[in-house]
Amino acid sequence: MYANGATDDLERTAFRRAEKKYKLYYGQNSRKKKQQPRPVDLSEVVDFKLILETFDRTGETPDGVHVIRTDSEFPVICLGNRPGFYFIPGALSLEEQCQWIREGLTSFPQPPNRTNHNALYGPINDLFAAAQEGKVLVEEELSPNVTQSLDNGQARRWTFSSESGNVSLKGSGGNSILASVLLRKLRWSTLGLQFDWSQRNYNVDLLHNKIPDKLCQLAKKLAVPAMPLGDNFKPEAAIVNYFASGDTLGGHLDDMELDWSKPIVSMSLGCKGIFLLGGKSREDEPLAMFLRSGDVVLMAGEARECFHGVPRIFTDAHNSEITALEKHLSTDSDHCFLDYIKTSRININIRQVF
Repeated sequence: MYANGATDDLERTAFRRAEKKYKLYYGQNSRKKKQQPRPVDLSEVVDFKLILETFDRTGETPDGVHVIRTDSEFPVICLGNRPGFYFIPGALSLEEQCQWIREGLTSFPQPPNRTNHNALYGPINDLFAAAQEGKVLVEEELSPNVTQSLDNGQARRWTFSSESGNVSLKGSGGNSILASVLLRKLRWSTLGLQFDWSQRNYNVDLLHNKIPDKLCQLAKKLAVPAMPLGDNFKPEAAIVNYFASGDTLGGHLDDMELDWSKPIVSMSLGCKGIFLLGGKSREDEPLAMFLRSGDVVLMAGEARECFHGVPRIFTDAHNSEITALEKHLSTDSDHCFLDYIKTSRININIRQVF
């Protein structure tokens, strides 16, 4: 920690300063006597939705921003100083958004897809359903014979119990956790070829399923503006990120794929967020932009060398901008998905590995 906040800022890179600027912080409200989100200045955040609306009325765009028409029904926005970056506002219909929210919570975290929970709990089946049913994940201590038969070599196994009324329920291993808590702690899942976070590479030997056909076809369609004429995009892996209030995705590069000319197709679902697009150095000043549910970002070529991240999502009713989703997730069977997405954002990043 620094004694002087100004000194602290000088020590940070331009990207880190931008992350700090937009990150959610809380301050004490003396009247309400509870922590309240600190105000954040959003005046410099680019709103491509408004830019496109202005372009449709006047044909004008800000300097360095270009709107191109493709064979698809949606116009694509490009930036003159970020070749390979494409922004497609509202590319996903409300029906598609609802479909992938459902899949993102029920199918995508299913084994053999790995999640951030694997390291502690091993594969977890039907997490979303267990959370809705109020189940508890309990730890069982295994005999040596059973341990040897497990593929992961763990000495303990975790299983769901339906005794939801007893939060303090313990398994023979001594530990337990509510499925609803695990669901809120879900941060990522991997589809298709599995990414090994410890080695920072794709491990083709890990058990995996192919990316669902419908998601593949959608990704191919969305990738067209970033693909050379006649070339083909082959979705082989995807990382699904789950954000709750206060969650961030720090500045990083997606640099483990073989061919950077192929785009990463990034689909946003749920609460509105801020996306930072930097340059090839963390010292380059990043551009902040809003990401809404249904927006799609493509990053290919030189844009693949740009640092990027998500410093903020908005979960309050005024800023989350999910009213249309709420109307489409209004049936009794959808209320569990709506309850989740009201305070969350799901991001599906699809890429070609080889």
